[in-house]
Amino acid sequence: MFTNYSFTVQERFLRYVQIDTQSDPQSTSCPSTEKQKDLSRLLVQELKAMGISDAQLDDHGYVYATIPANTTKQVPVICYCSHVDTAPDCTGRGVKPIVHASYDGGDIVLPDDPSQVISPKDHPYLLKKKGEDIITASGTTLLGADDKAGVAVIMDMAHFFMTNPNVPHGTIRILFTPDEEIGRGVDKVDLKKLGAQYAYTLDAGERGAYEDETFSADGVTITFHGVSAHPGYAKDKLVNAMKVAGAFLESLPKDSLSPETTEKRQGFVHPVRINGIAEKVTLEFIIRDFITAKLAEYENLLKEKLAQTLQRFPGAKADFEVKEQYRNMKEVLDKHPQVSAYAKEAIARAGVPLIEMSARGGTDGSRLSFMGLPCPNIFTGEMAFHGKHEYVSVQDMQKSVETIVHLACIWEEKS
Repeated sequence: MFTNYSFTVQERFLRYVQIDTQSDPQSTSCPSTEKQKDLSRLLVQELKAMGISDAQLDDHGYVYATIPANTTKQVPVICYCSHVDTAPDCTGRGVKPIVHASYDGGDIVLPDDPSQVISPKDHPYLLKKKGEDIITASGTTLLGADDKAGVAVIMDMAHFFMTNPNVPHGTIRILFTPDEEIGRGVDKVDLKKLGAQYAYTLDAGERGAYEDETFSADGVTITFHGVSAHPGYAKDKLVNAMKVAGAFLESLPKDSLSPETTEKRQGFVHPVRINGIAEKVTLEFIIRDFITAKLAEYENLLKEKLAQTLQRFPGAKADFEVKEQYRNMKEVLDKHPQVSAYAKEAIARAGVPLIEMSARGGTDGSRLSFMGLPCPNIFTGEMAFHGKHEYVSVQDMQKSVETIVHLACIWEEKS
C-alpha cells in the first residue's frame, strides 16, 4: 500500500517545529498562549489545500477536520488527535531542526551548544536507530517532537487518504488541541462537534509503543500562612511561612515516593512550584499512581506531614486543596476491547513489533476516555522530550503514518 507513496511527514515536521507554540501554566486564557494558533492556522491551510474543506480553527485553539468516508459500510467514526503546544520546561523559541542522515550510532554533538551531547550511553534507544535519519534541535532549545511528531504523522495520514481515494475507510475526524502540556488539552473541546465514537492520540515514544494505561493524577495546593511582623521587632511574633514550607518539604521521604526515586509502576508525590513571601507561601504538587485509590493515600501522607510541621511552628496555619486532573484510561478502555485490538493489529500490519506500555504520565486521551471517547495512545518516535536532547527518527514517524492508515482500514474491514 505504501510502495509508491512519498511520505511527507519529514518535511511537515521540520516546518512545524520552527513555530513557537509553548504553552503557559500561569495563563488563564484558552489557549494559554496565542502563538499556539500560529501553527494551528497553518494546519488548517494545509488541510484545505489537500481538499479537506471543513477544516477549521475555533476561538479556543482547537482544529477540527474531516476525511469523509469512501465506503458504503456503517463504520464507527474514529478520531486521530495530537497537541500543538510544547512544554514550558524548555524554550521552544527559535528551534533550528537538524537532520542527521544515516545516523552512524555515535554521539550527536549539538552545534549551537557543544556541551549538549546526545549519547547512546544516556539514550540507549539510539542504538536501534543506526542508519536511520535522526532529527534533533541545535542545542539551545527543545525540538518539539512532543507532539509535533504526532501532528505531522496525522497530517501525512490525511495526505495519504486524500491522494489514495481507492483505499476504503470510514469517516476520520482530525483533532489538534492546545495546552496539553499544562493539563488543559481538552478543557474546551466540543465532543458533539467532533462526533467521533473512538479516538487515538499520537503522542507515544519508541516505534511500536502502544499505551492503553496512564497514571491517575491529582493536583494538591498547600497554602502556608505565617505571621507577619517587622523584622526589627519580631522576637516571639514573626512566623515565617517560607521556613514552615521549607520544613514541610524537608519532612518528605528522601528515598521513595518521588520522581527521582521511582520507576515502572511506582507512583510519586512531586512538588512542582513554590511562590510566596514571609507571610504566605503557596506550594503546588502533582500526585501520580496507576492505582487511583493510592492517590488518597499519598494525599493523606502529605496531610500527616503537614500537621506535624505545623506543630513545630505555633501560630502557622495552612490550607490543603486537592483537584482531580485525570484518571487511568485503562479503566475505560477495558470496556472497549476492540479499540486496543485493532490498534495492535495495525501496528503488526505496519511490520512493527508491538511494545505494550503503561505511560508514566497522561495524554489528552486520559481525559477524553472519561468524557465518553475511549482514546489510547500510539507511537510517533518522539524521544527524550521536554529537553534539549529531544530527538525523533524519520523512519519511526513514517511507520506511525503506516500504522494509523492501516488502523482506519481495519475499522472499515471489520464493520
